[in-house]
Amino acid sequence: MEENRVIDITTGSFEVHKVVSPPHRSTLLKLKNRLKETFFPDDPLRQFKGQTMKQKLILGAQYFFPILEWCPNYGFNMFKSDIVSGLTIASLAIPQGISYAKLANLPPIVGLYSSFVPPLVYAVLGSSRDLAVGPVSIASLVLGSMLREVVSPTKDPILFLQLAFSSTFFAGLFQASLGFLRLGFIIDFLSKATLIGFMAGAAIIVSLQQLKGLLGITNFTKQMAIIPVLSSVFHTINEWSWQTILMGFCILVFLLLTRHIGMRKPKLFWVSAGAPLLSVIISTLIVFSIKGQNHGISIIGKLHQGLNPPSWNMLHFSGSYLGLVIKTGIVTGILSLTEGIAVGRTFAALKNYQVDGNKEMIAIGLMNMVGSTTSSYVTTGSFSRSAVNHNAGSKTAMSNIVMAVTVMVTLLFLMPLFQYTPNVVLGAIIVTAVIGLIDIPAAFQIWKIDKFDFLVLLCAFFGVIFISVQDGLAIAIGISILKVLMQITRPKTVMLGNIPGTGIYRNVDHYKEAMSVAGFLILSIEAPINFANVTYLKERISRWIQDYEEEGAKKQSGLRVVVLDLSPVSAIDTSGISLFKDLSMALETKGLEFVLVNPIGEVMEKLQRADETKNLMRSGVLFLTVDEAVASLSSTVKYQIPEHV
Repeated sequence: MEENRVIDITTGSFEVHKVVSPPHRSTLLKLKNRLKETFFPDDPLRQFKGQTMKQKLILGAQYFFPILEWCPNYGFNMFKSDIVSGLTIASLAIPQGISYAKLANLPPIVGLYSSFVPPLVYAVLGSSRDLAVGPVSIASLVLGSMLREVVSPTKDPILFLQLAFSSTFFAGLFQASLGFLRLGFIIDFLSKATLIGFMAGAAIIVSLQQLKGLLGITNFTKQMAIIPVLSSVFHTINEWSWQTILMGFCILVFLLLTRHIGMRKPKLFWVSAGAPLLSVIISTLIVFSIKGQNHGISIIGKLHQGLNPPSWNMLHFSGSYLGLVIKTGIVTGILSLTEGIAVGRTFAALKNYQVDGNKEMIAIGLMNMVGSTTSSYVTTGSFSRSAVNHNAGSKTAMSNIVMAVTVMVTLLFLMPLFQYTPNVVLGAIIVTAVIGLIDIPAAFQIWKIDKFDFLVLLCAFFGVIFISVQDGLAIAIGISILKVLMQITRPKTVMLGNIPGTGIYRNVDHYKEAMSVAGFLILSIEAPINFANVTYLKERISRWIQDYEEEGAKKQSGLRVVVLDLSPVSAIDTSGISLFKDLSMALETKGLEFVLVNPIGEVMEKLQRADETKNLMRSGVLFLTVDEAVASLSSTVKYQIPEHV
């Protein structure tokens, strides 16, 4: 034990307050309250209290279908704002949809299908006014890479497409189930550090994968790690096309410049929003006019014209691939759900309104389930499109409907115009979009605040770029869970000292003016006590006692009382109760007093029920504050008062 200054507490007149037992509550009531706080912390039924049956039916319909909440008050002025927003995000969604489908190793047309039906479903069920839904880069990357490990998208494209739709269905089923069962806290295991590291690593992998299109390479590796990708790039130098490189460089510079303008001046959002579509139009015209496909510039080719064909007959609910699509669906479902809810809450905070996380899970889940039956793959709220939607002045989810109608017109009448679109422009659009996922300031902030979190960030980052996308994510989640387990199994225990002239007791290592009280060892356990940490706590408290006795022997001042401040202990189980019993008996054998201070209601109840011998709860053992415990027992403790050191 470190040497601390010691103070003598002189006893005077003081009042010892009785520690009262908590009001009696039945087991059923306690279970009801616990379940309510676990699954219904937002108390969604409070709005129905005191309402008529008719009003309850209206509120219930509005709860499940938020469109009924804002639609009755919808006006022309709001529609003007939403139609501008919808057309603006459509100009971004069309080229991004085609690009992200290619990233997922799917036909480009599937990206447009995914930007038509899912936004319509979300407009009816979603609670965010700003969220613009559609395919996103990370979910596309993970879906494509996980499925490609088992099935080749080039050798067996029909099966690959079937597995993609099946994975989307299971992603939606998982997401909707979390919402219906109110288990959204599961996605909280993706910590901020994990997401920042994962997103940055995935952004680099996605960007490197686009070198195939930006350099005009034909034979490219199917692996996602950085070393195989770079090796493939430099082993195929003979395939590089200078025409493709020149066009890709010009488009990339243009897109990055417009993105910079949009970030620096939000009022010019339309510059960065319209740049991808403008790039597609210009590059398509150039390739068409010079017949670029004959000069080494690869093009998309002919795209199917028409609305989403049904795909429910393509879903796999049995067979050898069932495990693969369920695993892919859960991983992509968690990632897309986390991104969608985070984006929705971000923009809701800017406009000072609430987004219901459970309703969002249901909306996104049903959106993907419906999408999987209409030739769409995993969709969620996109940060880039939502930012454009927000800056364009969207008022309601009607902007998603406007975007979907615009995509519908494109599918019906404009598909032949994309035949000569070069693949290089799609690669440039993806690179520009994912660059924003690399958040260096946030990583630096995590380094300053928590080094362990920064380690989690690095594990996610390096795991993604050197191993694989899903393995990197799994490693980061595993380390995060290990951190939580370490905090549970190794709770913090501190020694308290008195702030001179007050009745306040604080950590002696934190407050340098805090002084130990002669004859008293005052400890605070700053965590719940349970089976996972009782062994550690027993050993740690024993070491405190041993250190105090060794230190006291040098100063000829012995230990007389051990005080445990239970104020920070929010819960305890039977193993924790046994810890107190064992400590009480061990200290009694040594002739030491054992005192408990201010246990909360739940801890108090369990102590009372387990204390058959009335040793733990007898008079003089339980106190309301540390100050009262020390003042009450000081008069009975005989010790030599040491000089202040």
